[in-house]
Amino acid sequence: MVSFGLVTIPVKLYSTGETAAGIQLNMLHSKCGSRLKQQYVCPTDEVVVGRDELVKGYEYAKGQYVLFSEDELKALNREATNAIEITEFVPLEQVDPIYYEKSYYLGPDKGGERPYRLLAEAMKQTSRAALARYAARGKNYLVLLRPFAEGLIMQQLRYYDELRPFSEVPIGVADVRPPELALAKQIIDQIANDRFEPESYEDEVRQQTMALIEKKVAGQEISAPPAEAPKAQIIDLMAALKASLGHGDGSRAADSTARPQATAARRAPAPAAARGAAPATGATKTSRPTRTARAASSTANSTRATAAAPAAGKPLRPIRATAPSPAAGAPAAPAPAAAERKPPKRSPHTSLREAPAASSPPKRSARPAARPTRP
Repeated sequence: MVSFGLVTIPVKLYSTGETAAGIQLNMLHSKCGSRLKQQYVCPTDEVVVGRDELVKGYEYAKGQYVLFSEDELKALNREATNAIEITEFVPLEQVDPIYYEKSYYLGPDKGGERPYRLLAEAMKQTSRAALARYAARGKNYLVLLRPFAEGLIMQQLRYYDELRPFSEVPIGVADVRPPELALAKQIIDQIANDRFEPESYEDEVRQQTMALIEKKVAGQEISAPPAEAPKAQIIDLMAALKASLGHGDGSRAADSTARPQATAARRAPAPAAARGAAPATGATKTSRPTRTARAASSTANSTRATAAAPAAGKPLRPIRATAPSPAAGAPAAPAPAAAERKPPKRSPHTSLREAPAASSPPKRSARPAARPTRP
C-alpha cells in the first residue's frame, strides 16, 4: 500500500516488461542435446561443491575475503513491509532519468480506486512526483511515484553513491565553431519530431532471431547472410555535416568525377592532320561515342571526304558542304587514269559545266551545309 499522509492506498505492482517478447537461449550438450545444469567447482580441491557447503564472503583485497554466516546475513536483511512510504514531493523535471533503474506499473487494489485516482490527479496538476521508500527482498529501495497515462508508475531509483560521476569520463577539449553549430542545428531540425513514438522502432535482431528459430523448427537449412562492409569514416567534420544535409561538397565532387573524359573529347577540336586526310580503313574503334558525337562525326567525315581522293579512284561528287583547304605542304592526290575517268552525274541543282574536275578541288557552294538530323 501507499502511505499518503494519513491516507493509505492499497495498490498492486505490475511488471512493465513483456517477458514473452524476450528470447531465452539455454545451454545444451552438443552431443546429446540435453540441458546442462550449473555447478560450483572448487579449483583448489577440484571437486564439485554442493549448496550446503556454500558460504558467502566479501573480497576486501585480492584473494582475501570476509566471511558471513547465514544468521549474520539474516540480521542485515530488512523485512518486507509491502508499504511504499512517501517522504516528499519534488518537481518531476528535477529527477534526472539517469537515476531510473526499473519500472513497475502501480494499480489500485480492492477499495483503493478513489484515493488512487485522487493522488494521481493531484500530482499531475502540480507537476510533481513523490519520493518514497520501499522494502522488499531484504533490501531498502528508493522509489519515485509519478503520473503515467491514467494512473501511476513506480520507478526504482539508484542511490546517489551508486552513480559514477561524469567527471571520470574523458571528453577532451575542443572548440565549437559557429558554422558547424549552425549546420548541426539544421540537421536536428530536419529530423526533429514533436512527439516520442516508440512504436515506430522495432528490435530487428529479435525479429531475425525469431524468424531463424521458426525456420529451424520447420527443418529448413539456414545460411548466414554476408557481413556488411564497414562504411568509410569521414574525417572532415564540416564535410560530414554538409553531406548530412544533402548538399555536401563530397556529393558534388563525386558527380563531377563520375563524368568520363568523353565530355572533354567532344569539346576538344580535332587535330590538324586528321582534318586534312581521310580516316584509315583499318582503324580500330576504341570508344563508343554519344548520339551528339556520332552526328558531328558524320558531318565532319563527309566534309573531309571531298578534300581527299578516294582509294578506289572514283570521281568526286559535288556537295553543298564547304570543304576545308588541304594542309600546307601535303602531297597532292594523284589524278586517276583517263580510262578510269567517268563523266560526273548531273545534279538537279548543278549543270555539267559546274561539275568540278577530278584533279581539282570542288568549288564552294553558296548554300550552307545542312544540319545533320539526330537519329
